[in-house]
Amino acid sequence: MKTLLPKGWTLAKGYAHGVVARGEMVFVAGQVGWDENCQFQSDDLVGQAEQALKNIVAILAEAGARPEHIVRMTWYLGSNKEYWAKQKELGAVFRRIIGTYGAAMTAVQVAGFVEVGAKVEIEATAVLPDA
Repeated sequence: MKTLLPKGWTLAKGYAHGVVARGEMVFVAGQVGWDENCQFQSDDLVGQAEQALKNIVAILAEAGARPEHIVRMTWYLGSNKEYWAKQKELGAVFRRIIGTYGAAMTAVQVAGFVEVGAKVEIEATAVLPDA
């Protein structure tokens, strides 16, 4: 995986503007912050984001992929205000579970979620490098 930074652009903080990768693609559906039994153990954004990221890592492992193979993530948030208020905690959880590499990322605020009680949903795309 190679991050893309056009000449003269400011380095993105916590993500990459773009990524190029070659290999087998792994698509992870949106994961909310519930456990393997579809039960929320937290009603806090940080706790739910932590569980959603753990879910992504578990799904990637099924394909033989690891967090460093993630090339793109999209975060769907119920509250932009809560996201900014908890950004430092979210960053710490992200670094602990996923790492500090630069995937292309998008975060958007949504009107709501299908799963009642969800505060965040995260989807990811990973690329297993060619052998």
